[in-house]
Amino acid sequence: MSILKIESLCKYYGNKKNETKALDGISLEVQTGEFLGIMGSSGSGKSTLLNCVASVIRPTGGQILVNGTDIRSLKGAELSDYRGRQIGYLFQNFELLENLTGRENILLPLALHKYEEKKGEQKLKELAEYLEIQDVLDKFPTQMSGGQKQRLCIARALTVEPKVLLLDEPCSALDVKASAKIEELLKNLKERYTIVIVTHNLAQAKRIADDVAFFQNGRRVETKDAETFWEKPECEETKEFLKG
Repeated sequence: MSILKIESLCKYYGNKKNETKALDGISLEVQTGEFLGIMGSSGSGKSTLLNCVASVIRPTGGQILVNGTDIRSLKGAELSDYRGRQIGYLFQNFELLENLTGRENILLPLALHKYEEKKGEQKLKELAEYLEIQDVLDKFPTQMSGGQKQRLCIARALTVEPKVLLLDEPCSALDVKASAKIEELLKNLKERYTIVIVTHNLAQAKRIADDVAFFQNGRRVETKDAETFWEKPECEETKEFLKG
């Protein structure tokens, strides 16, 4: 069953005389329980797509359907609910609130969605144990390593149990050791969530993704299961990208 369906999605910047097509008619489906890797060179539209799905930016045209609902029709409380209960989003640069402790950063979405305090504390305990971040709950982000920050961001994204987890380059700012730990965590998360990850790391996508979509110049060039994507790419753009 398709949990995320994107139809003819466009995002243009500028005016008609000097227009940049960040997304140019993207159509894509993600099945429930699927782990989709989105790859492509810089400027190919990968992060723009995630921002549109997370409703951080509004597309110029097209549809984004989550569980059959067009998110462009959502406003106010419905939109807020969508951003927490339907979509969990990990930004590329952490986006933690520096003036809040780890505990407070995690609890913030629960407060926004009006969870009972007792239930929120129980959820915090579960996530802290699962993600092994008990030792940073009372620290501020400036006191944490990159790997600790990323685990904290994952905890924050999972607090209200979203249906789809979006990750934008979750390991790009991490060292090799921390990256390996996050990758192992993502393998475990794929058993419980539908995941869409943007990554430039070819080896990582090959290890953890079920399917791969390749983007170039705002277009989806091709989508295949991960094994076939590397062994039998069809398009010349994909072949050239894999050589690099």
